Amino acid sequence: MMRGLLVFAALFAAVLGKETFEGHQVLRVIPKDEIELSLIKDLEDMIDFELDFWRGVTDVSIPVDIRVPFHSLQFIKIYLETQNIDYSIMIKDLQMMLDEEQQEMESGRRVIQPRNTDSFDYSKYHTLSEIYSFQDMLVAENPNLVSKIVIGQSYEGRPLNVLKFSTGGTNRPAIWIDTGIHSREWVTQASGTWFAKKIVTDYGTDPALTAILNNMDILLEIVTNPDGFYYTHNSNRMWRKTRKPNPGSSCVGVDPNRNWDAGFGGPGASSSPCSETYRGPSAHSESEVKSIVDFVKSHGNIKAFISIHSYSQMLMYPYGYTSTPAKDQAELHSLAKKAITDLASLYGTKYTYGSIISTIYQASGGTIDWTYNQGIKYSYTFELRDTGFYGFVLPANQIIPTAKETWLALMAIMDHTYNNPY
Repeated sequence: MMRGLLVFAALFAAVLGKETFEGHQVLRVIPKDEIELSLIKDLEDMIDFELDFWRGVTDVSIPVDIRVPFHSLQFIKIYLETQNIDYSIMIKDLQMMLDEEQQEMESGRRVIQPRNTDSFDYSKYHTLSEIYSFQDMLVAENPNLVSKIVIGQSYEGRPLNVLKFSTGGTNRPAIWIDTGIHSREWVTQASGTWFAKKIVTDYGTDPALTAILNNMDILLEIVTNPDGFYYTHNSNRMWRKTRKPNPGSSCVGVDPNRNWDAGFGGPGASSSPCSETYRGPSAHSESEVKSIVDFVKSHGNIKAFISIHSYSQMLMYPYGYTSTPAKDQAELHSLAKKAITDLASLYGTKYTYGSIISTIYQASGGTIDWTYNQGIKYSYTFELRDTGFYGFVLPANQIIPTAKETWLALMAIMDHTYNNPY
């Protein structure tokens, strides 16, 4: 009896420390015209309702997905209905989905902890410490191919680890891949872990990858926002931003994909610290961003830069902050088309592609706009599965299929980068 009470108390304490999303729903709203578009956009400014735009307002006929807390549901539904704006309920009870996700993670942990990367379970979501130990195991098992570079520290003092896959040589041309810059996009960190294992497995057997690694390095940052990622596991599963306090505000964190010095502070980023798209006080104010900036500049020979997000199934290239086409748009567009065609060849998953501003929305201060302006021609950003049925709570059984199909698109970009030096 006492043991049962202790277990219950421990569970209660664990739950108590976490933000719950009981009764929260995710609504999908599709604006029919410009009037509906602006009425939906007005909701973004209603801070008291604590709405979380999973997919922001972009254009007529393009879905907007909004997480609505239980206390705001009635008002928001009445608002939409009185304006004759159609909506559907995409997720009926978010907490139920999160409970299932948590149970699955816990059941995976009851199995013996992996002693090597072969026994690591790539089909499950993992915590920050599990991913860090995976990285160390991969380095220990492949000392001639993989090393770990710590490019800086997060605000809360966690290491910003980059795995370097290299067959030797100094300052060779490199390809950069990062996942998890938005912490709640768990399928990205999970895919990044799978990519790391795929690289060491395919080197020496896959001719295209072997040729790339015999001449170039691959740099992979799996947990680009470790403070936020830790927070999604321990406090708030829906956390997107960094965890640095904002002076003069009770709201914490900066959107690290609005913090880059590329159209910084322009439309498509917020000046409000409480917004999910808060740009920060100045460009590169976040150490998670500044560490990459310093690394890219000091390296000086990065040829492709690929930043991986979820969800929406899109592959995009610059620009996001301006409608002026990138000077390499024709080449970037045709390569994106090849990449998504290769991706679709595995399971038929359909992606849209194009420049950020024309494909998703105007966004200033974004990663790949900055890297492209630094002269990294092959700058791309992915939005992985799905198109919204699960959104940020993609079931773990989709991790490996997502990673496998995305790998085909990555190979298309990496192979083209290798074969088209500039």
